[in-house]
Amino acid sequence: MAESLLFALAESLIGKLASVAVKEASLVLGVHKDLKDMSDYIALIKGVLLDAEQKTHKSNALIQWLKQVNNVISDAADILDDFQCEALRKQVVNTYGSTSGKLQHFFSTSNPFVYRHRMGHQIEDLKKRLDKVAADRLNFGLAINENDTRVVYMRELTYSHVNPSNVIGREHDKKKIIDLLKKDGHNKSLSVVPIVGFGGLGKTTLAKLVFNDTDIGKHFSLKMWVCISNDFKLKNVLVKILNSIPNKDNVNFEKWETEQLQNHLRNALQYHKFLMVLDDVWNEERDFWGELRDILSVGVEGSKVLVTTRIDKIASMMQPEPSNCYPLKGLSPKDSFSIFVKCAFEEGEEKKHPQLLEIGKEIVGKCKGIPLALKTLGSSLFLKFDEGEWKSVNDSAIWDLQQKETDIMPILQFSYYRLPSHLKPCFACLSLFPEDFHIASFSVIAMWEALGFIQPQRESETVDDVANRYLRELHSRSFLTDFIDWDRSCRFRLHDLMRDLAIYIAKGEFQIIYTRIPPIFNEAKHLAFMENDMLGKVHLSKGLRTMLFPWEAINETFLNTLVSTCKYLRILDLSGSKYESLPPSIGKLKFLKYLCLQFSAKLKSLPDSLCKLQSLQTLNLKGCIEIQKLPKGIRELISLRQLVITTKQADADFPDKEIANMTSIENLQFYNCDNLELLFEEIQHFNLKSLRFSRCQSLRYFSFHVFRSLESLFISKCRMLDLSLGLGNQIPLSCLKLLILNSLPQLVTLPMWLQRSSNTLNTLVIMECFNLEHLPEWLSTMTSLRTLRIEYCPRLLTLPDNMHHLTNLERLTIGDCPVLWSRYHPQFGQDRHKISHIKHVIMRKNTRNSQMTQPKDEDFGSQTKARPSSHAIHEPQSHGPSNHGASILVLSLSFSWIYV
Repeated sequence: MAESLLFALAESLIGKLASVAVKEASLVLGVHKDLKDMSDYIALIKGVLLDAEQKTHKSNALIQWLKQVNNVISDAADILDDFQCEALRKQVVNTYGSTSGKLQHFFSTSNPFVYRHRMGHQIEDLKKRLDKVAADRLNFGLAINENDTRVVYMRELTYSHVNPSNVIGREHDKKKIIDLLKKDGHNKSLSVVPIVGFGGLGKTTLAKLVFNDTDIGKHFSLKMWVCISNDFKLKNVLVKILNSIPNKDNVNFEKWETEQLQNHLRNALQYHKFLMVLDDVWNEERDFWGELRDILSVGVEGSKVLVTTRIDKIASMMQPEPSNCYPLKGLSPKDSFSIFVKCAFEEGEEKKHPQLLEIGKEIVGKCKGIPLALKTLGSSLFLKFDEGEWKSVNDSAIWDLQQKETDIMPILQFSYYRLPSHLKPCFACLSLFPEDFHIASFSVIAMWEALGFIQPQRESETVDDVANRYLRELHSRSFLTDFIDWDRSCRFRLHDLMRDLAIYIAKGEFQIIYTRIPPIFNEAKHLAFMENDMLGKVHLSKGLRTMLFPWEAINETFLNTLVSTCKYLRILDLSGSKYESLPPSIGKLKFLKYLCLQFSAKLKSLPDSLCKLQSLQTLNLKGCIEIQKLPKGIRELISLRQLVITTKQADADFPDKEIANMTSIENLQFYNCDNLELLFEEIQHFNLKSLRFSRCQSLRYFSFHVFRSLESLFISKCRMLDLSLGLGNQIPLSCLKLLILNSLPQLVTLPMWLQRSSNTLNTLVIMECFNLEHLPEWLSTMTSLRTLRIEYCPRLLTLPDNMHHLTNLERLTIGDCPVLWSRYHPQFGQDRHKISHIKHVIMRKNTRNSQMTQPKDEDFGSQTKARPSSHAIHEPQSHGPSNHGASILVLSLSFSWIYV
């Protein structure tokens, strides 16, 4: 199925061949005509790839030809990247010189004559291969189609919580399950209620609706949401459950023994009537469930476990009363049609296209009431009014591929084929992430960029702009779920069936390695290891592009072999590893663009050779708490766009001047840098787009005036930081769009410099600033403000009087601010008229005293690896619109946000 990625890769390669950098390098090396010929050959091949994608099931010979295409395109991409590496090497030499002969040591091609000779031979060989592959295309009778006409139209994005008004046809199911959960326990301390149904029916969505129901919140004193999936170890499941319970001391349960976990969980549950949701259960081991049930049977009578599973056998293993089992069925034809229309048209638009509705009814009838199928097919037709296109969906051969009523994979596969080609490799890349994992856009965008999947189409567009557009396009087509939009970043999850689809279409190219599932494709270019036992047991292709190590990796021999053998690596992720050092030969990975070492807590130093990675775009050292200092020569990382730092260095040793002079850096993050007090004092200008400080406990001051291009600023848990210290009106933060201030004890009011962003600031978030006493009146001059969140600021007494001047403010959230709750309550607050113009108002009270998980600083992070995790989900309940037409969400108990 990886052949479906080739069109986008060929298009990307043609774009690279046309780039200024490659043209300049080709003229210097005397290979300009050769590269022009390469581009022509690839264009010929590209022209038939869309048709070939549709015909691979008919011809093994065609599949073999496409494999040759894949190999030759990959080799061509390596040659072009080699040109760019050479250009970057020369730039470093010209700027900094080749001190100590280091560059010569790491680049045997530094002799220009040797380099030209070698590259000339490689290009000549590649041309011959391209010529043959291009000629062979004529053997298959493929139609020429040089442009992918599939276009994405995006609807307005909504927030990620499950809004009951957006769920169609499940009100009856919701009521039935709530009745089962509230039913008398009959002297039992624990009862089980399984929701059973095949994939795509909406079991998890239904469970969320129930979990967040107001009556359920009143009936149970403790609620927990735990995603089980394919976790077969009791210890891991116990850790997930404990992580879903309020943990005031931030205990790391992963280090505990199983018996300790059992005892702690029993103590935590024994005085509560609790509701525990075990979502997406696959484990069929009877002993496992017997043991878990014994551990949980300590709560107050009436405690319930709500289980979602596809497997009837699992439901019976948990020994529920027969009347407690709830088999979930497909939606009715009427509800199915409503979902389809809602996804395929803007509101009211369907009335203009009665002929499309008739075709739509036939399509809906074939989807068998499965919500996921209805959403993906409907979304793929959004704002497409060509009757022929609708008929092609209705008449497609996919309806003949369904093996049984419950099999919706052919429908999802068809929706994938309807994706524009530029989205296909991006979606396939998501197959490397663990199931049920909440994926941060920071990591995804960096990986897509490293693999060349992002091609800015307009001069004004940045890589981040394009990548965020890609993510929103995938979400608008229902390929991503639990989508949390945060302007220039987001977080999301793959539905388990969508992950199955990603794995299926990416096979042969992207592969996850498990102990229980032996690897099938030895030549896969992108690998993710989930378990340490498999390191060293899998053949590594010399053309490997991506390597994601498992958490707590320690196999040094394997790491050394990887670095010395796989010279074409673009992505290396060692998150959570136990390595104390990296091999110096890592500096030879000249193609490497993404290096993630986050939470490698034993890593003590970085080799200076790391600074010879001139292609490196992302370096993530978050949570590397033992690193004494950054490597010498960090300024030579001239392609670096994203840098995340944890270091023990103090001000005198920290190379902030070097970092400030690295004009390529756009995103800079400081995490747990406890010895830094003052930053950027003697710097004139810093070209950053995004800056973040988190848990830098000694930081007292940093110079704001140097950030003339800053668009987002995040500051969290910096207890000594005074945002107004030494600052006058010279602060030129005129581009700031996003400001998040979290847990800053020194913050009493907003700093004056924020006024300079009155025309640009879109989002302002203030959380856990317990000494914040008032908001200045000039806040009402922030005319661009669209979102304002104020949470856990108990001393704050009022909002500015002229809140009505904020005419663009669309969303206001107030939480755990007792006086504000009283003054601005939509029903009885004396000042409620001051916020009546705001479209969406969310208010909640007293979550600090409830048995709910509170947001942590890590929720703002950007992790790429799986650790045992669970998610307590507490969504707002709608109490209807206010008298002023605004959407008011009021909570008296709890609301827990998930932050990006």
